[in-house]
Amino acid sequence: MEAAFFDLDKTVIAKSSVLAFGRPLYREGLLSRSALLKSAYNQAIYQMRGADEARMERARNQMLSITRGWEQARVTGIVRETFEKIVAPIIYAEALELFEEHLDAGRKIFLVSSSPLEIVSHLAEYLGIDECIASRSRIDAEGRYTGELEFYAYGPHKAAAIQEAAARDGIDLSRSYAYSDSITDTPMLELVGHPVAVNPDRELARLAREQDWEIREFDEPVRLLRRVPTPSPAPTAAVGGVLAAVGLGVAGYRWAAQNRDRHSGGHPRTPGSPFAFGQRG
Repeated sequence: MEAAFFDLDKTVIAKSSVLAFGRPLYREGLLSRSALLKSAYNQAIYQMRGADEARMERARNQMLSITRGWEQARVTGIVRETFEKIVAPIIYAEALELFEEHLDAGRKIFLVSSSPLEIVSHLAEYLGIDECIASRSRIDAEGRYTGELEFYAYGPHKAAAIQEAAARDGIDLSRSYAYSDSITDTPMLELVGHPVAVNPDRELARLAREQDWEIREFDEPVRLLRRVPTPSPAPTAAVGGVLAAVGLGVAGYRWAAQNRDRHSGGHPRTPGSPFAFGQRG
């Protein structure tokens, strides 16, 4: 079996997933104004310079301190209620096309991100992706964040989690793919036979050139639009798995095979998640 492992921020979506939720958390009274401003500043730095270990460490410690005492259920609710407005418009069209290619080739798809599980798991569910690896916060008996992590999906920890999943599922990493924008994901990229640098930061771009890794630029965020499942009007409509409709400034896209097994290895798709993408974000 083969797989494709995708980092999230600036690889599948155009921004930091954590920082993107700053405003809704502020509106719900969980973030202070000063914390929101720090979030906006961190977003700007991240967009300009990318991630490095020191910046990631500062951002992680800041987030753990801010979220201590928050109710996990409330945060999960905010993510789900605001997801389509916050994240759906910034998913890269190129990433969606790669998902389709890997599914057609029978590969299992993983989202692998240092972002919180509450965000990453919902995006995986939304996209119908097989599985996710994400950071998990420790929760106390009352369902509140303790300010500590049970698992930090970063750097070598990402790679270790991927190796565990590969051993569990019989995945041949030498024939698998990995995609990331950051030099911090070097351990993940080095695990697979087909590493791909996507929108790479300066250090990753240099490494990719040295190692002769593929480099891709994603620059077309699109707005995903959920659709209610409808039967195919004719057998030919499902053959390609994609329905396209072209309009003024709007492209239609649909995964028409969400409820059938699309993996040659027999892995079922997540049911009930057909959608379209259209408006450029």
